[in-house]
Amino acid sequence: MTDGRGTDSVIDAVGMEAHGVAGAAAKFSQLMVNFLPDPAARKVVEKGAMDRLDALLDAIASVRRGGTLSISGVYGGAVDPLPMMELFDKGVQVRMGQAHVKRWVPEILPLLETDGDPLGVETLATHHLTLDEAPEAYRMFQAKENGAIKMVLHPGVA
Repeated sequence: MTDGRGTDSVIDAVGMEAHGVAGAAAKFSQLMVNFLPDPAARKVVEKGAMDRLDALLDAIASVRRGGTLSISGVYGGAVDPLPMMELFDKGVQVRMGQAHVKRWVPEILPLLETDGDPLGVETLATHHLTLDEAPEAYRMFQAKENGAIKMVLHPGVA
């Protein structure tokens, strides 16, 4: 679409997963952490965690030389292999940080309280479930089943 030039800006809106990592070694190491006492497991995750980097690697590959790569969210892996040479060679500006959503509350809240749903939040959730259905909701979301994108759990509803 850019005739080989690459995109001016790429946004990777990441969310750190609580499950799964890429690669057999990574999957094995994550499984083994489950057998460690909590203090030891915490240290291993802090110093040796790995993430799924497919979206980030695609973003790096698609940004043009001198372009901007924005990472909104959290990658928690301490030993994630990144193509640093490609980033340096392209002279890419990397901007990142967690999504600081509280900054936007005063502007967004009035939009959520008005009629008409201008932000489209009423149709954002693909599933509405009770709190008792949470384990199944997490399983369905992880397995990417039934079009699960956003789950809303309703406490106190049977």
